[in-house]
Amino acid sequence: MASPVPGIKLNENGIPDFDDLPLRKTDPHHSAWGLYGDKDELGTLNRLTDERVAAAAKSEIQTGQRVSLNWPMDAQPTSAFLERQLFHQELIRKPGRTVNDDVWTFNSQISSQWDGLRHFAYQKEQQFYNGVTMDDIHAVSEDGKRATVNGIHAWSEHGIVGRGVLIDYHSWRLSQADAKPFDAFESVSIPLKDLEACLEAQGTEIKFGDILFIRSGFMAAHATKTLEELTTYQAVNPPHFGGVEQSEEMIRWIWQHFAAVAGDQAAFECWPTQRDWSLHEVLLAGFGCPIGELFDLEAVAAACRARGRYSFFVASEPCHVPGGVASPPNVLAIF
Repeated sequence: MASPVPGIKLNENGIPDFDDLPLRKTDPHHSAWGLYGDKDELGTLNRLTDERVAAAAKSEIQTGQRVSLNWPMDAQPTSAFLERQLFHQELIRKPGRTVNDDVWTFNSQISSQWDGLRHFAYQKEQQFYNGVTMDDIHAVSEDGKRATVNGIHAWSEHGIVGRGVLIDYHSWRLSQADAKPFDAFESVSIPLKDLEACLEAQGTEIKFGDILFIRSGFMAAHATKTLEELTTYQAVNPPHFGGVEQSEEMIRWIWQHFAAVAGDQAAFECWPTQRDWSLHEVLLAGFGCPIGELFDLEAVAAACRARGRYSFFVASEPCHVPGGVASPPNVLAIF
């Protein structure tokens, strides 16, 4: 396959080498704009080819056991990080029959979520994936239709489906004789070398196009906190979370391997960022790579430990909301 950007060579996986980013020197740092055409809305999900998904299903589905990775929608019942609107259910009786309806209202990022390509732009350039601007996103046509460019609906057609890999960083860290401290509610970075050491200890092989899940320990820590403690953490502005480090090595590693990344943390990366750029900028706006946050990885980690296998089949179906910014993942791991 030839690259739509002239002069860019593609490697055996059909992508440019990391050192060739940005593909056009006038584009923001590390961006891959134009790789799949200027109108592309899938980004790194283009790596989830039919052949790759079929191979993942054949190798990973062995017992048929299914494990949910979804945190409850009402897991933040009274207040939320980043002051997001809480989940509310209105239960409705239907008089005259023994029937009920219900109405849900919530912020699409109140619980487990995929951040979509409308969520976070390159902050200096004020541009989203493939150069889309805020005006593009908020545009309304003459006949009153809202623009849907870079909307989450583009991911719902085929879903986020393929081979998943869990890095159980939390268990690995606690198993080390000289376990380094990690506070899920402080700005602590998880370095790439620790993730690679964890993969080696697990005996886990990474394959191109994998969907990455990192269990940092956020959910485990969250479960130990009182409501008063959580409310105090939620009031911090900007919020502080432990997460993946911002480094050239980290974004190179993600570019070279993954179709999507997710974690149990509220921001995936260490927050606030420790650099003058963030992973959200490079992954979402640069690569077009989905970022999953607040995934409940406790049960899948237990299932992986029981099997001694940290890979599985992933089936996730973002909601079909034209022009949506983010979506609950509706995600299962299948062993």
